[in-house]
Amino acid sequence: MNARIISAILVLALASMACGINIDLPEGAKAGPEIKDSITVADPKSDETRLSLSFGAGDLNLSAGAKNLVDGTVLYNVEDLKPEVTTKAGEVEIRQGNFEGLPPFDDIKNKWDLKLGKTPMDLTISAGAYNGKFELGGLALKNLTINDGAAEVELSFSELNKVEMAQFSYTTGASNVTMEGLANANFKTFIFNSGAGNYTLDFSGDLQRDATVSIDSGFSDLTIVIPQGVGASVTVDSTLADVSFGDGWSQKDKIYSQKGEGPTLTIIINMGAGNLRLTK
Repeated sequence: MNARIISAILVLALASMACGINIDLPEGAKAGPEIKDSITVADPKSDETRLSLSFGAGDLNLSAGAKNLVDGTVLYNVEDLKPEVTTKAGEVEIRQGNFEGLPPFDDIKNKWDLKLGKTPMDLTISAGAYNGKFELGGLALKNLTINDGAAEVELSFSELNKVEMAQFSYTTGASNVTMEGLANANFKTFIFNSGAGNYTLDFSGDLQRDATVSIDSGFSDLTIVIPQGVGASVTVDSTLADVSFGDGWSQKDKIYSQKGEGPTLTIIINMGAGNLRLTK
């Protein structure tokens, strides 16, 4: 039998079967009155403390100042969003409740306001489409990992991170992200991966040592801020990006350099297309 005829018969058969199928979709959870809970997580007193925050949609605010490992409040109006705290030895996770089957986002209130203590720790933030404000200055972060979706994030280190950060890794989707005071993060290696979006990476602060930065971005608008007097070498691997740079920068082929004293930033950028600005 001709292959086209067979295909047509299969399509008609599947359509006929579909007409006889009823799909019962689960009823979505209902938004109710606002609930405000307190969260307190004691310091596990471990040499290898790991804190993980798993967040879906809403507002996530982080800052220093906790007496414990974590102090803060959560505000939500869907009972299923109540966060859960699990602790196992030095590993602590605060996880948002189930987000499936919920009403439209406009009806949902979900806000975490958390303060973190000065315990040396690895911090991991896993989030979806959300608004984030992170003031992480003055903490003691040994490693920092952030993974999120389409996000609006403002991150800053207004004070020096109290310990050397081995690695800072940030992976995001199509987002708007601004990071300030990155030299104060006290990192050895910074890895930033992003999709399309608008990104500002400001390396102001007190650079403690030579550090390397790897940036892999899609079609985006990317601004790199490096203060005058900080030595920097930026290698740009892109044939479609429009690169602009201000006074104090020099260019040789794919390498853009700024002279300075003290520690040096070595930055490698792989960029699909868009605009790249080097400024101070």
